[in-house]
Amino acid sequence: MAGRNPAAPRPSLVVRLRQWHGSLAPVVLAPLLLTVASGVAYRVLRDWAGWDRDRAHLLMVLHEGEWLRQWFGPHGETVYVVLNGLGLVSMLLSGSAMAFQRLRRQWQKLRQGVAQG
Repeated sequence: MAGRNPAAPRPSLVVRLRQWHGSLAPVVLAPLLLTVASGVAYRVLRDWAGWDRDRAHLLMVLHEGEWLRQWFGPHGETVYVVLNGLGLVSMLLSGSAMAFQRLRRQWQKLRQGVAQG
């Protein structure tokens, strides 16, 4: 049975956060890219290329997750939007926490250098 060695030291919060962020990123990336690309393309093509609503409908189907109805029924769009939102928020929070940790370490090094100098 594979498992964590109970005698091994537990990884720090920063290490666990980095691992979680790294494993979640590939899962979140594809739906977010699809949403962003289809949303931007829809707006640009409607405003600048003169496409009407019917011509750009496929982009809105992709953007809103309407294409998931065939697998998840009437709630497919809602599931897509909610998971996309949760994925984005979790990536922003974990990324911000890692950035804050890095800035804090750099600030501490700077303060130590000034105190020694």
